[in-house]
Amino acid sequence: MSDDAPLLERIVAALERLAPAVVAATDWLAHPAYVWTGASARPVDPLEAPALALIKGVDAQKVAVAENVLRLASGAAAHDMLLWGSRGMGKSALVRAAVRNAQDAHRGRIALIQAAPDESLATLLIELRMADRHFLILLDDLGFDAGDTGAARRLRSWLEGGVEARPANVRLAVTSNRRAIVERHMAEQDDPINPRDAVDDRLALADRFGLSLGFHACSQDDYLAIIAGYAAHYGLAFAEEDALTWSKQRGSRSGRVAWQYVNELAGRAGRSL
Repeated sequence: MSDDAPLLERIVAALERLAPAVVAATDWLAHPAYVWTGASARPVDPLEAPALALIKGVDAQKVAVAENVLRLASGAAAHDMLLWGSRGMGKSALVRAAVRNAQDAHRGRIALIQAAPDESLATLLIELRMADRHFLILLDDLGFDAGDTGAARRLRSWLEGGVEARPANVRLAVTSNRRAIVERHMAEQDDPINPRDAVDDRLALADRFGLSLGFHACSQDDYLAIIAGYAAHYGLAFAEEDALTWSKQRGSRSGRVAWQYVNELAGRAGRSL
């Protein structure tokens, strides 16, 4: 029997390697934010987000998002949100800033979760249903290919109407470059049977959001106002001509380009942000 001991030890070791790792239960009350990996959640502490006052050029959108997230944190009725439009205009930054603002107002009552719209989202919703806390799930930079109807329909079901729809203490915030989220083509307008059917099916997902906000490319004045707000906050000096040259070199004006310029200003001054 003793001669078989090494073999048995190797067999046990091999079985342990094959066995799935034990995933520790997530404490959904302990952290301000989480990243859902598909099987478990990774806590994020602290939640990195700009102050709401620093977000410029999207004033109406800022008011709507901040108010909606405050409602969710307080336990009042709140909407799922679709933030769509131009790249770099601060859609996800606004979501993070609104959650941090709500956490200051309602300590410990709301957390942000970044996730992907795959099948594992159903598992996440089941876990969150049991937690005595409110959650905003961020699906960032979302877009489905025209042929990916299964994923789009799952998301529609989670928003409302399905047996696995998100629980009352959870709302979704989706950012996308397209209002319809699902890719559309001009050929849809040429359907010989019913030209509206294909278009309506694409828009059905966007219609599930109670709050849909468009973000458009910022004007020169908005771009400079964004920079001025950050510069004043961090004590940085800048020249408008230099800021405009920066945007021309990058071929666009947006909140992201403005922040990159502010980062450049800090670097020139030997400062960190």
